[in-house]
Amino acid sequence: MLLAHAAAVKVYKDKYQSSQQGKIRITLICHWIVPYSNQTADKKAAKRAIDFMFGWFMDPLNYGNYPHSMHLLFGNRLPNFTFEQSMLMKGSLDFLGLNYYTANYAADIPVANILNVSYATNPQRLICIMISINHLDYFLPIYVCCSTWLSVYPRGIHNILLYIKRKYNNPLIYITKNGFSEVNNSALQIKEALKGPMRIDYHYRHLLFLQLAIKDGVNVKGYFTWSLLDNYE
Repeated sequence: MLLAHAAAVKVYKDKYQSSQQGKIRITLICHWIVPYSNQTADKKAAKRAIDFMFGWFMDPLNYGNYPHSMHLLFGNRLPNFTFEQSMLMKGSLDFLGLNYYTANYAADIPVANILNVSYATNPQRLICIMISINHLDYFLPIYVCCSTWLSVYPRGIHNILLYIKRKYNNPLIYITKNGFSEVNNSALQIKEALKGPMRIDYHYRHLLFLQLAIKDGVNVKGYFTWSLLDNYE
């Protein structure tokens, strides 16, 4: 996929961009990952989790190769990029589309023999164990929506944006999806349902932390909410 993306970008830049003045992005999802404890192993597990969720794609597009943590875990089982492929991928986006919804904890789990573990069969136990914030809500100021995987943690959008700024040379970013799901209450009249106090609160809090990220120098130029029609993708 990365090579196909880079090849398509090259064709557009070589043949069409100068006349059309278009911009090309890639959209990636990343949760913010919080270490389960202050132990070094859990801090490293949180970093690995971001590498496997986000760096898997973002590192090749910026540096021409997979994250160091992936090489340490998988070694020569990772595909090798040629020099030409690395150069093709590097810089093959004009801006980043970031989808942010939630946060998770990550805890380290030692793996005795990584040669017998594959990403397809047991991904999370190789990288770390991911723990829903729902189960440890005394750690972080959050509330829970109806989707079991989505705990509301507005500070995470600030944290992940600062992480991207530091690691990837402050790219141009548009928040392409941010939102959450509510429990359907058929007893509510449409007029009441449309008021959406939880939705208003969700976006208010996330926009506050987005504003802080912009004040901290993150190059964010746009924000889109997660809409109903997005689920028909």
